[in-house]
Formats: sequence, C-alpha cells, structure tokens
Amino acid sequence: MGQNMKPDWAGDGVDPTVPSLARMYDYSLGGSHNFRADRELAEAYRLRWPHMFHAARSNRAFLRRVIRYLLDRGVRQFLDIGSGIPTAGNVHEIITDAGDVSGARLVYVDIDPVALIMSRRLLADVEWVETVQGDVRHIDAILTDPVVTTRLDFTEPVAVLMLLMLHAVADPLRPLLAHLDEHLVPGSYLAVSHSAPSDHYPPDELAEWLALAARTTTPTVARSSAEIEDCFGDFALIEPGLVPLPLWHPEPGSDTTTYWYDAVGGVAVKP
Repeated sequence: MGQNMKPDWAGDGVDPTVPSLARMYDYSLGGSHNFRADRELAEAYRLRWPHMFHAARSNRAFLRRVIRYLLDRGVRQFLDIGSGIPTAGNVHEIITDAGDVSGARLVYVDIDPVALIMSRRLLADVEWVETVQGDVRHIDAILTDPVVTTRLDFTEPVAVLMLLMLHAVADPLRPLLAHLDEHLVPGSYLAVSHSAPSDHYPPDELAEWLALAARTTTPTVARSSAEIEDCFGDFALIEPGLVPLPLWHPEPGSDTTTYWYDAVGGVAVKP
C-alpha cells in the first residue's frame, strides 16, 4: 500500500504521512493499525535506542498490574484517557481475563481519530464499554461528556488512567489534573505513566528524543520526575511511589530490568 493510500479503517481527516504516537505505540506492540510513517519513525527510535520497544511493552505490563491491583480493591469503574488503539491487552481485556465483568464500567477516551474508529468498531458488542473522542487539555469537557456521565457514576469511586500520554501535553499538569479532584469521590484512583523524565536522560540524547517526537502529531514534553509526581496533587501515591515501570508491583519472576529511558509511573488514591 502506498504512503498516501489509506485503508478503510483510517477514516477521513487522517494524514498517513504524519506519524502518530498512538499508531507508533500500536506498531511497537505488534498491532496492524498504523502507517508506514508510523513504522519508520518507530524504527528510527529503535535504531537509536535498541531496547525502545521494551518501554512500550513495560507500559502494557504496568497497565495489566494496575488494573488487577484496582480490581482487587473493588474498583469497577474506569476512565482511560489516551487509551490508544485497542491492541491486545487493553483494559477491557484485562478485566475480562480477571473472570468477572459484573458491574464493570469503562470509557475509553482518545484524541487520535484512528484510535476512536477502531475502538468503536472492535468494541461495538461489548456493552459495558463506551468510547468518546476527547482532548485531555480540555479535561472538564471529558468529565462532563454525556456519554461519560451516563456510563460512569461519579458518586462512586472511579479509576482514571493516563498512561504514556501526558508527555504529549505542553500545559502545566498540576492545574490541569486538579479538575479531577472536583469530580472524583474519596477512594478514587489516578494512574499515570510518563516517558522522557528529563532527570534520567543524558542532555544530548534527550534533545535527539525530542527532535524525533517533534515529527509526530503530538510532540513530546520532557519533565523531571519531581514535576511528574507533582501532577498527582492531593492524591496520595501508594507504595512504591513514582518509579520506573518494571519496578511497580512486579510479578514474581518478572523481568525488572530498567533503562534510563524507561517511563516512570505510579498510582495514587484520593483520600
């Protein structure tokens, strides 16, 4: 298929020549809903940093552990902002694999049109899942969206997931995410993972990383671990706090190897 030819799942308004982080992530996890431009830029990252796809896989494993942790604590409502294209191991599959979907409610939110199209197409028959288009920079619009408020009961605890997407938001995170505190009741959770913590990157390689990311629809913003931790606001981080993803509640026998360009993540609860 040529660079400018689009498959039927792409939809209108999608430029196949401009890489998307959502589609690059899909490619790094072995998905097929991506374009040549996405694959070429993803491979450019991997050529420069050979273990790069390890970061994508460790984020997916982090998601699995987070959902299981939350399910064990009775959480049944999930708002996944920046959910991406529904490749293997998304939230609805993790919940299903846990063996009990009774009472489960899930809303996927993404700004990427391909993620939206594919989520609606693949999840049309999953009655407890909804998909909406939204921009985290306008988080109030997400939290008050009629689909979101119909599917989720904000008088009960909700887990908000923001995995590997806040690095594409240039706005200061603390005031942005403070809106969550206005909508979520005590016992709700916030899970965050964030790539490119600037305190881990050698300055010259950080500049290379950001230059490559600038070629996508959502350029990356580098933040320090302290800045990322600050975004949790008044939510209380659970142990072990904000750490490289392989180190967050690792499963017995799992690979806990970390690299300086690993994303960091954590889960916090509203007191």
